[in-house]
Amino acid sequence: MARSYEPHDIEVKWQSVWDAEGLYKVSEDPARPKKYVLEMFPYPSGDIHMGHVRNYSIGDVIARYWTMRGTNVLHPIGWDSFGLPAENAAIKSDSHPATWTYANIEKQAASFRRMGFSYDWDRRLASSDEEYYRWGQWIFIKFWERGLVERKSSPVNWCPSCMTVLANEQVIGDGVCWRCKSVVQKRELEQWYFKITEYAQELLDDLDELPGWPERVKAMQANWIGRSEGAEVDFKLCDASGEPTDETITVFTTRPDTLFGCSFFLLAPEHPLVARLVEGTEYAPSVNEVVAGAAKETAIDRSSTDKEKNGAFIGRCVVNPVNGEKVPVWVADYVLMEYGTGAVMAVPCGDQRDFEFARKYGLPIPPVVVPADDPLYEQLKDQTERVVTDVDWDVAHADEGIMVQSGQFTGTPTGKHGEGVTKVIAWLEERGQGHASINFRLRDWLISRQRYWGNPIPAIHCPSCGLVPVPEADLPVVLPADVDVTKGETLADHPEFYETTCPACGGAARRETDTMDTFTCSSWYYLRYCDARNDAAIWDKDKADYWMPVDQYIGGIEHAILHLLYSRFFTKVFRDMDLVDFAEPFTNLLTQGMVKLDGATMSKSRGNVVAPEDMIARYGADALRAYILFMAPPDKDLEWSQDGLDGMYRFLGRVWRYVTEVAEEPVSDSPATDAEPAKVLRRERHRVVGKVEDDIERFQFNTALSAMMELLNAATDYRRTVPEENRDVSLEREVATTLVLLLAPYVPHMAEELWREVLGVQTSVHRAEWPVWDPMAAAADEVEMAVQVNGKVRARLVVDAGASEDTVRELALALPKVAEHTEGLTVRKVLVVPRKLVSIVAN
Repeated sequence: MARSYEPHDIEVKWQSVWDAEGLYKVSEDPARPKKYVLEMFPYPSGDIHMGHVRNYSIGDVIARYWTMRGTNVLHPIGWDSFGLPAENAAIKSDSHPATWTYANIEKQAASFRRMGFSYDWDRRLASSDEEYYRWGQWIFIKFWERGLVERKSSPVNWCPSCMTVLANEQVIGDGVCWRCKSVVQKRELEQWYFKITEYAQELLDDLDELPGWPERVKAMQANWIGRSEGAEVDFKLCDASGEPTDETITVFTTRPDTLFGCSFFLLAPEHPLVARLVEGTEYAPSVNEVVAGAAKETAIDRSSTDKEKNGAFIGRCVVNPVNGEKVPVWVADYVLMEYGTGAVMAVPCGDQRDFEFARKYGLPIPPVVVPADDPLYEQLKDQTERVVTDVDWDVAHADEGIMVQSGQFTGTPTGKHGEGVTKVIAWLEERGQGHASINFRLRDWLISRQRYWGNPIPAIHCPSCGLVPVPEADLPVVLPADVDVTKGETLADHPEFYETTCPACGGAARRETDTMDTFTCSSWYYLRYCDARNDAAIWDKDKADYWMPVDQYIGGIEHAILHLLYSRFFTKVFRDMDLVDFAEPFTNLLTQGMVKLDGATMSKSRGNVVAPEDMIARYGADALRAYILFMAPPDKDLEWSQDGLDGMYRFLGRVWRYVTEVAEEPVSDSPATDAEPAKVLRRERHRVVGKVEDDIERFQFNTALSAMMELLNAATDYRRTVPEENRDVSLEREVATTLVLLLAPYVPHMAEELWREVLGVQTSVHRAEWPVWDPMAAAADEVEMAVQVNGKVRARLVVDAGASEDTVRELALALPKVAEHTEGLTVRKVLVVPRKLVSIVAN
C-alpha cells in the first residue's frame, strides 16, 4: 500500500466501482426514514465552474451524511436545458440549440462524475427531452381544464435584445431583463398566462408553514405577493359636457377614509380608457405625449419617488361618491396599470407623489386627515364641509390623525389605529358605491415566449372553434429539429409545424407557435425525479408521496421570487388535482452564497469563471471539494482563491499517512501502560464526533473540517509523545476509523480507499454507520474559568468540571490575585457562569 496520498488513480478507480455496484441507486422503502436532498438543477451553459463545485459539494455532503445516519436518501441530478441562452449561443456558434445543449450536458455530467457526487444517475433527466416536456404540455392542458390558463391582450414587458416577452418577476433592478440586462419596454400583445393569482392568499399564508426557510426569502416572497387591504370604490364618469353617465371607473385604495380629500383622478398611460376618451379632442396631443413618454420608461423608473411626475388633463371628470364633487381626470406617468385597477383617486394631502403632482400642476390639496397637535386641527376640528383647499405643508402626511372636512366622519380618529377606514367602507357598502377588498401586487404569470428553444404550447387556433387544446393522446407536440435559429427562424416561420387540423371540427387550423417560459419546466422537475422513467403517468402518486416534500433544497437567493414561488404554485395545483398529498414542495431551504472573482459573481455571461480541471489534475477532486467547503460558511459569499488548496491537500496527506501507519500495526492484547494520554485522546475523539455531527446538521461545514484537523493533531501528538510500547493501538485504530468515517462525506474517494483497501472493510464506507459518541465521554474532567473583579480578569481558576457553584465561589475568593484586588473592599456579589466565568463585585 502506498504510504503517500496519490488521488488520481484512486478517484477514477472508485467512480468505476460505485457505478458497477449501483451504490447510489435508491428505491422506496417504507420501513426506513427518508431524506430527499436536492440542489437546483443546473443550466447547461458550458462546463462547471467553482460556483457549481461549491453548490453541488454542499448537497453531496448532506446526502452522504444522512445516508450514513441510516436514512434512505434520494439525491438526483438533471438539467434545466431549454431556454434563450442556448438559442443565442447556437446563433453565435452557427449551430443548433440541441447540439450545443446536449454537448454541454455531457460535459457537465462527466465533470459531476469526476467530482464524485453521489447521484442516482438512473433518474437523470433534461427538460428538453421529449419524454420530459411531454408532461409539461400535459400540465398546461390540465391547468387549462381547471381555468388556470388564460390568453389575453395586455401591456407586457418586452426585451428588445432577447426579442421576447418577460414575466414581471423577470424584470429586475432598474427595469432591466434578468438575462441580458437590456432595458425592458412595454408593448401591447396577446399572450398566455397562468393564473397564479388564484393562489395568492394561500401562497402568502403558507409562508408561515416554512420554518426551515430563511426569513429573508420568505420576506421577499411576501413583499412580491403584496397583500393590501382596503376598498374598491366606484366613481361615475362624466361625459364631455360634464354630465354624469352610467359608466363607472373603479379604484382600489387602502385609505378610503381619505376619499373626502380626493381633488383629482388619475389614469395610467396604458389604461384602455385613455385613448378612447381623448380621441379627436383638443386634449389628445398633450395626453399622447405623456403616454409616449411613459412607454419609453421602465415601471421602476416611473414609480420612483425621486422622479419628476408628468401628466395631462384628458378633458373629463368623475364624481366623487362621498360628496358628489366633480374632480378632473388626468393621465399620469407614475400610475401603473399593474397595480390595482390602473386608476387612482388622488389625495395629495396624504400621498407624497400626488402632493408633488398637485404642486406641479396647481391642483387643490385639501386637508382631510390632520394630526391632533397640528395648529390646523383647531381650525378644522368641527368643520364637516370643505373650507380649506390648500395647505402650507412641505410634504404630505396623513398616516395617523383625525378626520376633518369629511362630512359626518369629521372628528373620527383614523389611520392604522383609528376607525375611520372601517366606518367609511361600511358607509360605502350601504350606499352601493364601494366595498371592502383585498388587492395583491402579484400578477398572473406570463408564460409565452416568442423563441424557438422551449416547450411548445399545446394549443390550436381554429377559425371556427376558437382556441382548442391539443388532445392528450396527441402529446407531445414535438419541437421540430429543422428550425434554423442562425437565420432568425422561430416556430412561426415553420409551416410544417404550425399547419394542422382542428381536433374538434377537423377543419384547417394553426398550431400555437409560442413556447413556454422555461420556469414552467423547473417548477415541477423535483417531482418527476421521484418516478423519472414512468411513461404512463407524470409520476406514481405513492412514489411522490414517499419521497416528497424535498427535505433539503439548495440553491441561490436569486431564485427567491421566480423559481421558488412558481414551484410552490405548481405544487398547490397538483395537490388540488390529487396528484400529491402535500402543499409545499421544499421543507428546508439553504441559499448558498456566491463564489466571486475580483468581487464579481462567477458567471459564464461575465466571462469570469474559474474551471476546476487544472486543480483536479494537480490535487484531485477530494481536495477541491474539501477546500471549497472549508473556505467559508455555505450561506456566505466567498472570494475565490486557490492559495489554501495546497494546505488542504497536505492535510489529506497527513490523514493518509496516519491511517496507513496505524493500520499496519498489530493490535496487542496487553493494555496500554500510559493511560492518561489515551484518556485525553479518547475524550477528543468523542468531542470531535459530536461537533462534526452538529456542525454538518447546521451546515457549518468549515468548522466541522477544523474539528477533524484537531482530532488528527491530537492523534499524531499521541503517537509522537507516547512510546510505542505504551500506546493503545486499539484506540488508535478507533481514532483512524473515526477520521475516515467523518471525512467520507467530504472526500469520498480517499475515504473509500482507506476504508476498503487500508482498513480492510469489505463494504463501502458510504454504507457504513456514522460513528457514535457519548456526551459524557466528551466532557473534560476539569475546566478553566476566568475570574473577574469589578469587570477585569484578575485570575484563572481550574476546577473539577462538576464542581458546584458554592465550591467555585469559595475557590475563586481564595485565589491570591483575587484577595489582592479585593483587599479593603466588601464583596457584594459573586456571579458564576458555569464552566466559563466567575464575576466578583466589590466596593
